[in-house]
Amino acid sequence: MRDLGGERVEEAVAGALALLRTATDRDWDGVRADRLEWSCHRTAEHLAGALFAYAGQLASRPRDAYVPFEITLDEGTDQDGLLDVVETAAALLVAAFRATPRRARAFHPFPFRSANREGFAAMGVAETLLHTRDIAEGLGLTYTPAPELAEYVLTRIFPTVRPGPDPWQTLLWATGRGELPGRDPVTEWRWSNNLVLPADRLTLEGVTPAAVADLCAGGDGGFDWLDGGPFEGTLEAAGMVLKAYEAGVHRPEFGLFALVRRSDGRAVGGMGFHGVPDEEGQAEVGYDLVEGARGQGYATEALRALSEWALARDGVRSLFATVEADNAPSQAVLSRVGFRQVSEDFDDEGLLAYQLRG
Repeated sequence: MRDLGGERVEEAVAGALALLRTATDRDWDGVRADRLEWSCHRTAEHLAGALFAYAGQLASRPRDAYVPFEITLDEGTDQDGLLDVVETAAALLVAAFRATPRRARAFHPFPFRSANREGFAAMGVAETLLHTRDIAEGLGLTYTPAPELAEYVLTRIFPTVRPGPDPWQTLLWATGRGELPGRDPVTEWRWSNNLVLPADRLTLEGVTPAAVADLCAGGDGGFDWLDGGPFEGTLEAAGMVLKAYEAGVHRPEFGLFALVRRSDGRAVGGMGFHGVPDEEGQAEVGYDLVEGARGQGYATEALRALSEWALARDGVRSLFATVEADNAPSQAVLSRVGFRQVSEDFDDEGLLAYQLRG
């Protein structure tokens, strides 16, 4: 999967500036930006500040807070000058994105307190699309960005939003700016960056809807895979996640994680859940490794980290896994993590069931 982040930021900002520069002779201070409490001028200033902030986060990569700075415009800066600042901030974000390693993360509060470069790019595109729309509404301009830009945002930082036939209208609905037939109005919303769980030699990286779609289409999902690609179980899990996303029932913390080796950044397998916990608080887990990573303890390490995280969450009482009766290595992984065999079904599918209680 190509790293589209820089290109998408450039495309979004170029479209925004092309429209807004046709109205720089208007009074932006005295006009409210659609439903916002800010004026059009203040909204554009906020957009510039957000793009600067995201660039700063990627450049310095703080772990626990935003870099403590804000932009201040020179006194008397007019609309043309303000849009020059937006353009400059976007250029800095693009440069920071391209200089940031794929695996690097920096602080962002929602919802798991960090984001990678793709997340910051998607947030930058979202800020640009949505606030350009707000300003355009205030000034009486017509604004419709390319659907690919809205889809880029939705598939990366709105993983729980069921896609619709028009990505732009879906994004407007998801952010309380529009209506969609058959869906209740949105009054509160947050975007959602992917979850990352640390282990000893591995990092478990939550796989976004964009990445699972790429995997299902034969791509790499944005990961550098050992042995040339994910094993069949990971591809099957990607298909399950994609179906859940398309149905609007995907919950990323109970989705698919890529197991990425710290030493070289190679993805060595996949692990995750078959869905959210059931009414009894039980969630099913599954995993596999590429052949070249087996027998080195990676599955045990990852499953222990994932199990500890899951069982510490409210509403999760136990974890469940099934394994083939002749798959001794996988049975050993479950046993080492603390799972206990609870049933067997040799007459049906030849599976053993294991459970770990919190």
